[in-house]
Amino acid sequence: MATSLVKINVHLIFHTKTTSVCLRENDIPLIHKYIDGIVKNLQTVPICTGGVNDHVHILCSLPKSMSISDFVRTIKSNSSKWIKSLDGYYRNFEWQAGYGAFSVSPSIIDKTIRYINNQAEHHKKVLFKDEYMEFLRVYNVECNPDFISVD
Repeated sequence: MATSLVKINVHLIFHTKTTSVCLRENDIPLIHKYIDGIVKNLQTVPICTGGVNDHVHILCSLPKSMSISDFVRTIKSNSSKWIKSLDGYYRNFEWQAGYGAFSVSPSIIDKTIRYINNQAEHHKKVLFKDEYMEFLRVYNVECNPDFISVD
């Protein structure tokens, strides 16, 4: 083939560090928009970004020329620097080192968008750790729950 064509949709999830401040409610939409800009600058398509004050969900396609670990590291690093610049409240803001990355079939893109957009309501009933453990179960990813520190 003369060119490389790639279309891999992924649902990324990452959490604030347990010692970090949480995102303020009125800053969340602006932060999500900034993350979308980072994703676009990495030459791919942000489909939906959402979450609540302690974690973010990003549905996007992966760039064809970057590993997933470099992609996520770039998003987290750039967004963290920018969040710290918003004001002194975020001086000690950090994302946790880990992340989740789950493939998303084109047939469930709309369902995933609804799920991400419904995070505020969802987390009135479900703790993040339980949500994340359910992702791991559904995707058949083995993980010791003791290593999921989000409390």
